[in-house]
Amino acid sequence: MSDLLLPTDSSSQIYLDANATTPVLPCIAEVVSHTMQICFGNPSSSHITGIQAKHLLEQTRQKARDVIGAQLGDILFTSGATEGIQTAVVSTLIAAKQHTKKNPVLLYGATEHKAVPNTLLHWNAVLGINATLLAIPVSSEGILDLDFIAQYASDALMICTMAVNNETGVYQDLSAIEAVIRAHNTEVAWMVDCVQALGKTALALSDTTIDYAPFSGHKLYAPKGIGVLYIRQGSAYTPFIAGGGQESGMRSGTENLPGIAGLNKLFSLLLDKADNTFKSIEVLNSYRKQLHQALVDTFGNLTFNHAFELSVPTTLNFSIDGLTSKEIMDLFDAAGIRISGGSACSSGANRSFVLDAMGVSDWRSENAIRLSFGPATTEAEIDLACERIRSLKPILEANCLVVSDSAFPLQEACALGLTQFRHQGACCWLYVSQDKQAVIIDPIIELIPRLEKIVHTQNLTVAAILDTHAHQERSGAITLLAQALRFSLEAEHQLGWPVHQTAIELPECTIERVATPGHSVDSVSYLLRCNQSKQVRFCFCGDLLLPAGLGNTAIDGGDALVMAYSLRQLSQRLDNATVMCSGHDYQQCFAINWQVQQQQTPLLHALLVNELSDAEFASKKSHSDESNLSKFATLCGYADSLQHSTAYELNAAQAKDMLATNDVTLIDTREPYEHGANNIPQLFSIKPARVMNIPLSRMANALVDGQLNPRGKYILLCRSGNRSKQAATNLSQLGFTDVYNLSGGMALL
Repeated sequence: MSDLLLPTDSSSQIYLDANATTPVLPCIAEVVSHTMQICFGNPSSSHITGIQAKHLLEQTRQKARDVIGAQLGDILFTSGATEGIQTAVVSTLIAAKQHTKKNPVLLYGATEHKAVPNTLLHWNAVLGINATLLAIPVSSEGILDLDFIAQYASDALMICTMAVNNETGVYQDLSAIEAVIRAHNTEVAWMVDCVQALGKTALALSDTTIDYAPFSGHKLYAPKGIGVLYIRQGSAYTPFIAGGGQESGMRSGTENLPGIAGLNKLFSLLLDKADNTFKSIEVLNSYRKQLHQALVDTFGNLTFNHAFELSVPTTLNFSIDGLTSKEIMDLFDAAGIRISGGSACSSGANRSFVLDAMGVSDWRSENAIRLSFGPATTEAEIDLACERIRSLKPILEANCLVVSDSAFPLQEACALGLTQFRHQGACCWLYVSQDKQAVIIDPIIELIPRLEKIVHTQNLTVAAILDTHAHQERSGAITLLAQALRFSLEAEHQLGWPVHQTAIELPECTIERVATPGHSVDSVSYLLRCNQSKQVRFCFCGDLLLPAGLGNTAIDGGDALVMAYSLRQLSQRLDNATVMCSGHDYQQCFAINWQVQQQQTPLLHALLVNELSDAEFASKKSHSDESNLSKFATLCGYADSLQHSTAYELNAAQAKDMLATNDVTLIDTREPYEHGANNIPQLFSIKPARVMNIPLSRMANALVDGQLNPRGKYILLCRSGNRSKQAATNLSQLGFTDVYNLSGGMALL
C-alpha cells in the first residue's frame, strides 16, 4: 500500500467544510476510475476508443446545458472556476481595448471571492486597460447596492457579481441586478460566479443576459481540477490557452476526461428527479435548523453573521463572544469536526473581508467561523454532527470557555501560576496565586469576555489589574475589565497600581513595581519575586523588551537614552532564569528568560557588557527604530531574527519508535480543551505518566515551575505540527538539546 494513503476510518471525521471542497461521491469516484482505466481514450483520436471518449465528452456537455439551463451559448471544460474567471476577464478586456469611455471602470461585488478582483487587477494592468476598479458596496446583510451599480454601469467595461457567497451563503437577486445593469448598459459584459450555486439554487442561464458563468467540480462532489465555463452566445471570447486546438479551438490541451466523466455522473444525479442523493431545499433547511440549535445549546451566546432567510441553507457563519476562531477550530478539530475560519481560500488572513464589507464588528470579522455542508449530506450525518458538537459543552465548561448552566459544573481545577493570552501580536498575562487570587497584567479589550468567564467560573478573587504603560496602539482596558469583574480600582492609581502601595503581597510571591521608561514615558515593569527563594521568577516588562528585541522608541513618549538607563537598572534586579513577559510577541516565542534575551538581542548585550555607552546605545537604537518604522509602520517593538533551532523533526513512525524507550516524554502543546478530546497515551501505546500537556499559553509557567528539565528528552506534538514546532524551537533556544517535533502533528498520525 502506498505510504501516501491515510487511515480510512471516515466515521471519526465530521466534515463540515463543504464550501471549501467536498469528498468525491463513491458513485462518481467509480465512474472516474472506470474512465481512467477503461474509457481512457483521447477525444481527438479517430479510432473507436477515441470516439467513445468524444461521445462521453459531448454527452457531459449536453448534461451541463440541462443542469444550468443553457441550451444556447458555449459550454467550455476548464480546470476549475479560477481558469473560467481568467478566461472571462481576458476575453472581455481584450475586446474592450479600443473602448471610448472617458472614465472606464471595472465593477465587482465587495464580497466577491478574491479570485475575481485579483484577476481584474492583474489583467487590467497587463493589458494596459487602465480602468478604475470599483467594489460594489453591500448592505449589512450582504446584498449588493443596486443604486451604486446604476451610478457606474454606463462607464463599466465589465461587471462581476456572484450568485451565492462562499463565506456567508448569502445569495443575490440576479434578476434585480440584471434589470439595473441592462437599464443603464446593454453592452457591458456581466460575469456571475456560480460556483456555490450549483446544486443549491435553480439556474436558467439562457433566460438571462449573463455573459460568463464559471463553475467548479470539487465544490459539489466531483474531482478537483475540472470545471465548466458558460459563455453566452455572441459574447466576446479569446482563448486563454492556445495549442492543439481542442474544445473547437477555444481551450487547447487534452481534455481531462476522468474529471469530465465525474461531472457527467454529477449532472446525471442532479437531473434525475427520482434520485434522492441531493436533498430538497426543505430538507437542507431542516439540517441547518438542527445545526443552529446544536451550536446554541453548546455555546449559548453566539452571533450569526448573516440572515438565514437571505442565504442558502448549507452555510452557517458565526462568531462567539470571547472565543477566537483559532480556539474554536482547534477544539472542533480535536473532536474530529472539520470547519473553517472564514474562507479556506484566504485562511492566512486575520479577518474576513466579506464581513468587513458587511460592516460587522472587528471581533466578529477576526473570529468568524464557517460551518458548511453539501446538498448530498444525509440525515444521519447531520445527527452525528449535532451530537458531536453538543459533546463539546462539558469540555468548554471545564476549561472556562463557556459559563456552565449547571448548579454543579464539572470544572477542572484552576490553572495556578501564569497563563498567557494573546490577541494578534499583543499579550495579556494572568497570574493566579495558590489561594486563587488573580493578577491581570496588560489586559486587552477583546479578551475581556474570556477573562470574565475565567474569573467568575473559577471563583477567583481579583487582587490587581495592571498595565505596564498606556499602550499607544490600543485603548486601555483596565477600567472596562474592572467593571466586568466588579473590581474596585483605588481612587488614586497609576496604570492600575495603587499609588500608596509599595508591593502586592500574595502567599507565595510578592509583586514589585519598577519605573522603566524608554518605550514610553510612563512605562513600568512588574517583578514577581518568590517569597522563599527571593528570586524574580517573572518580569512583566510591557514593550520595553520583546522576545529577542527591544521596544520601539520612535513613537510618542519614546526615548532611547532613557531606555538605556532603564535597561541597566532592570538588569541589576533580574536573574538569568527570570522569564520575560512582554506586552507583544511578534516572534511567537512564548517564553524567553533573561539570559537568552541578552544573548539574542545584540544591542542589549552590547549595552549591558559596556561595549556601548548609553549615548552610543541611544544613537544606534534611534537609527534602527527610524529605519524599522519606514518598513513596519508603528509596531510596538522590533526583534532580531531568533537563532536557528536545534529541534529535530520526526515522523509518526520515528516518534513511536523513540517512545518505545522509557526516557522520552511526550508533550502535547495544545490547549487543555483540545488535549482532553483525544486519548494520547492510547494513540502512542505509552503510560499516561509519560504524557504532559503544556500548551504554549503555559510554557512560561512550566519553565519557572521546573516541569521541564533541560537535560530531558522530549517529543512535542500538536494538531498540525506548527505550534509544537514553535515550542520545540523555543525550548532549543533556552538550552534544551534533546527536543523533537512531531512533523504534521495529529493530522498525520
